[in-house]
Amino acid sequence: MAKRNSLPGLYWDKETGKGSIDKRIDGLGRVRHRFTASTWQEAEVEYHQAIAVAKTEAAAPKLRTFREAATKYLNEETKTSLSRDAGCLANLEPWLGGLRLDQIHQGSIQPYIDHRREQGAKSATVIRELSVVRRILTLTSRVWRDLDNQPWLPVAPLLRMPDWKDAANPYPLSFDEQKRFFRELPAHLSEMALFAVHTGTREHIVAELRWEWEIKVPELNTSIFLVPGEFTKNQTTCLLVLNSVAKNVVDSRRGKSDTHVFGFRGKPVTRMHNTAWKNAWKRAGLPIGDSVLSGPHNLRHTFARRLRLAGVPLETRKALMHHIDGDITVHYSPAEVGELLAAVEKLTKVEGVTMLRLAS
Repeated sequence: MAKRNSLPGLYWDKETGKGSIDKRIDGLGRVRHRFTASTWQEAEVEYHQAIAVAKTEAAAPKLRTFREAATKYLNEETKTSLSRDAGCLANLEPWLGGLRLDQIHQGSIQPYIDHRREQGAKSATVIRELSVVRRILTLTSRVWRDLDNQPWLPVAPLLRMPDWKDAANPYPLSFDEQKRFFRELPAHLSEMALFAVHTGTREHIVAELRWEWEIKVPELNTSIFLVPGEFTKNQTTCLLVLNSVAKNVVDSRRGKSDTHVFGFRGKPVTRMHNTAWKNAWKRAGLPIGDSVLSGPHNLRHTFARRLRLAGVPLETRKALMHHIDGDITVHYSPAEVGELLAAVEKLTKVEGVTMLRLAS
């Protein structure tokens, strides 16, 4: 026999023990709940618990999905590598996009990590992807607020980055290898590579290098480039000092583009590590495979190695490599620029030194 008590919306059948709650509450809406109880007392407990849970859930902030957070990030971020972040998020979307922000943690991300490893992705690649997730979660917990000034996510979880011991080893070029390789490159890539190996500049900065960043230094009868922090890895202004070889490369490019120093067929070059680069590397007889680096970043390793061979002090090498820490300044006087210039000019005189490599 079904019976109702004095609590509106509570229904319980003594014979079957089945009950239900169907109640409208002002400011909350409709509360519906089914349960089984053996006594009226148990039915009343179910009633009060169901309403309390509904009120708690209604009062709790509505957490957004990772997809919403990723969209906000891509719409508001201004970093130059945003397109790469967008690619990372595209890979993550099927796995994380529909999850609430509080559902993003090591356990929910681990299946994606395992999937990427099965695909043959390098751990460094997965770390780069997860770094975007970590950045977004940090923003949701520490920066982004709703209209009630509540964070999108109360606390960002810690994420463990994979390390599968699969990093490729650098391959600094000898002068003979450099000559063979650069001869195989198309002219526009060859001049970009020659500039990079004499300045230690990262690939994306070589591609983005702009005339408006050039600053004349009359005291030294030369010029330098100051790359804005928005284009650098550590978001600080990067000083590029040109030795005589790099300066000749820059001078040869004058008048060929109004905006960017380097280009191809009247347009800026978006990247150096393309098919032409890879084919030239093979034709030059240089090592290939997953265990060795074969991209433009090798030129940065070559630059660093040659600075050391030339006897350039560690502090000067750190400044030229733009390795910023507490004891390295990002502001330089003409005299200090002159010291850096003298250091990179040594690279034009170290040819012939044997490049020794340890077997890995």
